[in-house]
Amino acid sequence: MIFIRALAAALLLLICAAVPATAADEVLDAIDQGRKAYQSGNLGEAKQSLDLASQLIGQKNAEGFAALLPAPLAGWKADKAETAALGSTAFGASMATRRYTNAKGDDIEVQITGDSAVIAPMAALLANPQFAGAMGKITRVGSQRAIVNNDGDVHMVIANKFLVVVQGSGPADAKMAYAQAVNVEKLSKM
Repeated sequence: MIFIRALAAALLLLICAAVPATAADEVLDAIDQGRKAYQSGNLGEAKQSLDLASQLIGQKNAEGFAALLPAPLAGWKADKAETAALGSTAFGASMATRRYTNAKGDDIEVQITGDSAVIAPMAALLANPQFAGAMGKITRVGSQRAIVNNDGDVHMVIANKFLVVVQGSGPADAKMAYAQAVNVEKLSKM
């Protein structure tokens, strides 16, 4: 029992250290409520509070992803970025999506997804040229390996933690330009 409490305390400290200062109020409140509930033996409430803290962190991550979505290219307009944090559903994922349109009626969507348990295994598949080649054409977007399918949709895994997908009815060269406009360097550091 002492080991479990020490492990829980260490986990809470790690979570607290990873949270940006701007998120401190709601996240730390939820963590503190979870700690208190755990110490009083109310495991259900402890889990709910810690799940809430995790969800709030996911929302903050999604907002960070939204800031890295590209500005519209010349001749295109951008909708407001949308964010979502799915918690434990969909293997836990935070995402930001932005839709771009041009006067011809073409549309392109750029999506950044992180915080998901499925991204690391996907990165391993994309790192294997045989698997990646079966999914589409292997190419480089800056320093990143990417897969471009027959529709010109671009898929990249960044730092084994983030999935960037550029898709839609727009031309392949525009999709590639949007993929190149994603701030991969900042995303890698998140």
